Amino acid sequence: MHHARFRDPAGSIREGTYDPDRDTVAFGGDEYALDDPDIDVLPPAEPTKIVCIGRNYADHAAELGNEVPDRPLLFLKPPNALASHGDTVTVPAGKDRIDWEAELAVVIGEQCKSVDADDAMEVVAGFTCMNDVSNRDDQNREQNWVRGKAFDNAAPLGPVLATPEEVPMDASVELRVNGETKQSSDRGHLMFDVPTLIEEITTYLTLEAGDVIATGTPEGVGALADGDAVEVEVEGVGTLEHDVRVP
Repeated sequence: MHHARFRDPAGSIREGTYDPDRDTVAFGGDEYALDDPDIDVLPPAEPTKIVCIGRNYADHAAELGNEVPDRPLLFLKPPNALASHGDTVTVPAGKDRIDWEAELAVVIGEQCKSVDADDAMEVVAGFTCMNDVSNRDDQNREQNWVRGKAFDNAAPLGPVLATPEEVPMDASVELRVNGETKQSSDRGHLMFDVPTLIEEITTYLTLEAGDVIATGTPEGVGALADGDAVEVEVEGVGTLEHDVRVP
């Protein structure tokens, strides 16, 4: 099953059932096309935090000249980083390189702490798509990556939430810029799988319902330009689309 959050024509925020065959969302007897100009598609979760994983694909670590970590490399994005399907994402001005990073994102369904990997999927509400937009200029100059990763609009998320059974264990993860495929891999190439990530993260911090884990990006990152049209597609979820504005 798929779910979508949206603002209806009256301005009320709703959560409806998404039909991937018709590209529509239904709530209260009404049905809307996801591209209906009278509705606003919202991120499918309202996280208190986004826990991101660095270098979780060996080929991505290699392309950046980094070692593969011996445990999940964790960093955070705050709620201000969220952007929605269909948004024009404005990135920081005056930077030489703002990169795209397609990711499979996990949405947590309940408050949890100290979760064993064997039980981890019980706390997962579903999966969605994310673009971990990254400011390389400042990321390369700092250790905590606040300027590099936590700026406004740095986490486009959506378009919908797919329950776990909809997303294959080897689900493909792809990114296209202006229609050209730039990244193409699958969930099976994760160095640390979803249960392992949940166990590691909840060893240190409590996850709340709606929190997001961004599982890492594969090889093929590159620089965004003003006017770019970006698509992040995860098999079983759908396609997150957004444009880019460079001031």
